[in-house]
Amino acid sequence: MGGGGGSSGPELSTDNMKGIVLALLSSGFIGASFIIKKKGLRRAAVASGVRAGVGGYSYLMEPLWWVGMIIMIVGEIANFVAYAFAPAVLVTPLGALSIIVSAVLAHFILNERLHALGVLGCVMCIAGSVVIVIHAPQEQEITSVKEIWNMATQPAFLLYVASVIVIVFVLVFYFSPLYGQSNVLIYTAICSLMGSLSVMSVKALGTSLKLTFEGTNQLIYPETWFFMLVVATCVLTQMNYLNKALDTFNTAIVSPIYYVMFTTLTILASVIMFKDWSGQSPGSVISEICGLVVVLSGTILLHVTKDYERIPQSRSVYAPLSPSLTTRLNGELLKHVVDERTSDEEKALRRQEMY
Repeated sequence: MGGGGGSSGPELSTDNMKGIVLALLSSGFIGASFIIKKKGLRRAAVASGVRAGVGGYSYLMEPLWWVGMIIMIVGEIANFVAYAFAPAVLVTPLGALSIIVSAVLAHFILNERLHALGVLGCVMCIAGSVVIVIHAPQEQEITSVKEIWNMATQPAFLLYVASVIVIVFVLVFYFSPLYGQSNVLIYTAICSLMGSLSVMSVKALGTSLKLTFEGTNQLIYPETWFFMLVVATCVLTQMNYLNKALDTFNTAIVSPIYYVMFTTLTILASVIMFKDWSGQSPGSVISEICGLVVVLSGTILLHVTKDYERIPQSRSVYAPLSPSLTTRLNGELLKHVVDERTSDEEKALRRQEMY
């Protein structure tokens, strides 16, 4: 796909350009879907009295949530195709645009304030992404899904997969029940870890379908169907815990943390499995790493300049017109009664939590 070998200069192949355009479109759709889905989650919580963050599934009956889900699916399809044309170290960091779209829309639609430093964070995300695009490696040529299977079964990547599975099980069955409602890292870590595996499988599946459409049928191989099963399992897990994270914490907190963790783990997995940096000059690799650091720094800057809301830990049902907010600060529970009908009191919902 796009020729073999590493990239030694700023020139981009046709396949890489297709991957970039698709990745940018994907990020725009996904960023908007975060806001629409959260609006749907809020409506569902008001109607049923049970939030998704504490186990409610009433959002499945909310049309607005499905609109957001459809938009996200469109974005994911574009992202899926992008991975078939360009390497993960190029496509994944471009997801920073979804953070920018999400933060800007949250500022205007959800009244989640975007401060001056947040704007700087957005600029850093864009600048870092440009550096990564300029120095991105060319995709190595793959002619069969069996080649990808050999990459996926190499000892180094199997060790990574085993580590991810163990960590996810510990987070889901031990840490999530205890700290899921108080620590944003629990749900986002589960999403990110599973996401790194789903991207590798998406790339494998996308490459298989691309080869099939080009005339080399890959659907006859069981490896193709295995990758499809892995994609379905990982995506469903991600969707479940992402809903929990979005409903429990402010969008402006969930999006950057999820992006930082997901991007880092995905690039790590891709470098191990596909050896994306093999054949690249040290200067290009260093430039990509620097661009990635700038992007991650921008998302962290967005993180620390945003407030986020917390739902009550002591109750699974809340009164929509007069919810109580429980915030953990220095180990003590501080209670704030907030009426969402007035803009001044709504600000109390967005207390920055120290953790």
